[in-house]
Amino acid sequence: MSKRKLTRQQQHRIQKVQDERLARAQKKADKIESQLEGGELGEARRGLIIAHYGITTEVEAEDGTTVRCHKRSNLPPLVTGDQVIWQPDPQEGGVIVATEERRTLLSRPDSRGQLRPVASNIDRIIIVAAPTPRTPANLIDRYLVAAAHDEIHPIILLNKSDQLDQAPDMVREMEEYRDLGYETHAVSAQTEEGMQAIRALVADGNSVFVGQSGVGKSSIIAALLPDEVIRVGAISEATGKGKHTTTTAALYHIPGAGNLIDSPGIREFGLWHVETDSLFQGFPELDDAAGRCKFRDCAHETEPGCAVRAAVESGKLLPRRYHSFLSIRDSLNEVSMRK
Repeated sequence: MSKRKLTRQQQHRIQKVQDERLARAQKKADKIESQLEGGELGEARRGLIIAHYGITTEVEAEDGTTVRCHKRSNLPPLVTGDQVIWQPDPQEGGVIVATEERRTLLSRPDSRGQLRPVASNIDRIIIVAAPTPRTPANLIDRYLVAAAHDEIHPIILLNKSDQLDQAPDMVREMEEYRDLGYETHAVSAQTEEGMQAIRALVADGNSVFVGQSGVGKSSIIAALLPDEVIRVGAISEATGKGKHTTTTAALYHIPGAGNLIDSPGIREFGLWHVETDSLFQGFPELDDAAGRCKFRDCAHETEPGCAVRAAVESGKLLPRRYHSFLSIRDSLNEVSMRK
């Protein structure tokens, strides 16, 4: 079905709304600059961004209080987990005037292919998978590529372990990932099975939970933080797919130590920002074999002397991972050709 063409009146109305938004944003930026030059803002303080809402952010001050802040126009986009310097605004909230250097940054492309930061200063990315709705292994591989690309330690967490009878092959998949050197855990947020190990796992540093909708990210966080109000999504009986419940990345403190960041649920994790040559970062076992190929520009498909294909045929490499690599690489090549 072709897109409906907008009338001139509709185009004018859309442009008018955009112009009004830009004017308001510019007016706010001018006001902030004027306050800074006039010394109208309070003393500079350190803070932590715990949530992001459009043009404003929720900043946690060092004393534990929170304040809604705007930011100076010359600052880059800010995300949950950023350490910032802010100044109180006597009239409304505060103003972020500077940011501290990030240790890590987790990013993903949006629906239009533009790279968007999700969260910063992450110590581990916890990939939540589940038998219902069944998490495809290829999606887990995509997360592993993204984690390797952003140099963040990945952990694969199988949730709803009490429902494995509906996808018994996931047990074998988890064992395969473990044999490849990835850290894996099994848990059931409903029965509390394995939750003690997860509590110990996230008790240090910052952890971000990712995974397709419906796998139970919010349920796990609710079990870890029973005093927080976390909306838990229901599974659509008609489609079996999860309903999105989180609309922005939010940071939660674990009693005692450690932080959790819950990111918006997604059903497919795009890798358009990853160069094809960097794809091997998420497939280290294939990378090792590729170094023994006869030709340096081997595509690892039909070329003679391909060590990767030989390792797959001999059983040294998992066919599933090999085909997942080719599938992701082909998708990246298609995107590259359209640019």
